[in-house]
Amino acid sequence: MKPLHAQLTPDLARAARALTQVSVDVIGEAAAIEPARVRDFEHRGIALDRADNNTLRAALEEYGAAFFAEDDEGGYGVRRKHNASKIRQLTRWEGEGGPTYEDDL
Repeated sequence: MKPLHAQLTPDLARAARALTQVSVDVIGEAAAIEPARVRDFEHRGIALDRADNNTLRAALEEYGAAFFAEDDEGGYGVRRKHNASKIRQLTRWEGEGGPTYEDDL
């Protein structure tokens, strides 16, 4: 699959957010875009300027979305960067290490 080099579309943004299980508030904060604007883009197709579109896409990619272009095998789309096994492994790693303490050691 070839990476998608075109602008992020509302349907791809909505699908990526669903796949990565990130709320509109969290992705809006990560992209420095008001959550209402993200919702308007995803559901009403209200355009984002190029900078906001790129920032939203980067935030979704940071949360694990991978976008790919249309090719001879099928249409454009989005999927997780990591398979289910890798996601479980990453989740376990995040829980290791015990509690953090407020000291300078």
